[in-house]
Amino acid sequence: MSLLPLPVLYIFANVLFLLVYHVVGYRKKVVIQNLSNSFPEKSKQEIHEIAKDFYRQFADLVVEILKLASMKAAEMRNRITFANQEVLDRFVKQGKPAITMGSHSGNWEWILSAGAVQFEFPAEGIYKPLHNPFFEEFMLYLRSRLGARLIKMKDTMRDFVKNKRIPRVIAMLSDQTPPLGEIQYWTDFLNQDTAFYVGAEKLANTFGYPVLFLDVYRTKRGYYTLTFDVLSDGVDKPAEGEFPVTEAFARRLEKSIQRAPANYLWTHKRWKHKRPDAVKE
Repeated sequence: MSLLPLPVLYIFANVLFLLVYHVVGYRKKVVIQNLSNSFPEKSKQEIHEIAKDFYRQFADLVVEILKLASMKAAEMRNRITFANQEVLDRFVKQGKPAITMGSHSGNWEWILSAGAVQFEFPAEGIYKPLHNPFFEEFMLYLRSRLGARLIKMKDTMRDFVKNKRIPRVIAMLSDQTPPLGEIQYWTDFLNQDTAFYVGAEKLANTFGYPVLFLDVYRTKRGYYTLTFDVLSDGVDKPAEGEFPVTEAFARRLEKSIQRAPANYLWTHKRWKHKRPDAVKE
């Protein structure tokens, strides 16, 4: 199926949308709840319209990920536009790595491969291995076949020490929910107390690397525009226990989601943990 052109695959996506949204109702309660809590000012009708648009894009995402198994580098370059690549280039050309903090917006599975075929320096990504051996091998193939390099999350520090002087970009999806016992930072995000990982900021502070927010905007079906925003130049380090880069990431991601709500992944239980009273401001 991956060998089929995307316009044909989108026909399957149309059918998948009908099944997932209207028949199965995959995690529809979670999606509606997440959207209602994130946008309390919107009416029920508006929330359901955003949810429907999200499921349409979710179905597209499924076939787009499948297409990655056979997509050529030229087609990837055509479908992913880096609006201001010079912002990233400027840091990497200084001779050191740069960290990008991304999210589950748009088609996050295409982004690393797009960087691998577009940049003149290595594009690498931190990932958490899947438990299922088949899907683990399949996703590794998809993510690396166009030249990207994958780093297991547990090997991150070792890799940073070994390759600390190699100019490259290291992508980190930074909007996941940390395990309850590992939460170090809470903030108000989309009208809710939200926990964030601080790993990207800690790594940047340890090694003096710049950090950039990666904004993903879906311009039309199968086409995305990426924009880099500098969160830190890697020079100034915050005081112990403060996480200004993580806070800046949360604020920038919030604006991106508010601009195009259906572009974000709403099926995950992002707010399953509650902020303890002891750490509330």
